[in-house]
Amino acid sequence: MDRLQSFETEALPHLDAVYRFALRLSGNPAAAEDLVQDTFLRAYRAWEQYTPGTKAKSWLFTICRNAYLRQRERDTRRAELVDQAARDEPGLDGSPAREAPIFTGGHDYDPEGDFFREIIDDTILEAIDALPQEFREVVVLSDLQGLPYQEVAGILHVPLGTVKSRLFRGRRMLQQKLYSYAVEFGYVKARSEPADAEKDT
Repeated sequence: MDRLQSFETEALPHLDAVYRFALRLSGNPAAAEDLVQDTFLRAYRAWEQYTPGTKAKSWLFTICRNAYLRQRERDTRRAELVDQAARDEPGLDGSPAREAPIFTGGHDYDPEGDFFREIIDDTILEAIDALPQEFREVVVLSDLQGLPYQEVAGILHVPLGTVKSRLFRGRRMLQQKLYSYAVEFGYVKARSEPADAEKDT
């Protein structure tokens, strides 16, 4: 199989997935289309670096995100890589910030991720688009694209614990924004009212 045939067989089937990822990154259909074109052009030029039969989608997502960050940096000249900011931001006492232990535990069983993947619709997507970029990326890659945490960490060039931390916080933000919506459509039960004794006091 020659280079073009190999590229068409392994890379092109992920075109729609890369577009969806680019759209969530850029928030603009036209910009997403440009980003996808740039991604696949870069991928084709670097195709000899890809190992046939491995995770082409993750490799393409990595190229897409890198292209987006480079474009954003060129346009604004003040954008910084969000993963570096997360690692290097100092604590209140001037020491390097550390992730809370609650974020670094095992998440082999991921019922929240299953929940989000089952209820995705336009309202959910709008809420995801409104998340800060560092949280939006992990939610998109994990909950929309269904990638394992380790692959997400590789795409974003951050430690596994950072992925889990951002995903935890991103999901909390979504829950806060979408609580009323989830109750209305029966995805969750409404919070119980205060006890009668409290109401009568």
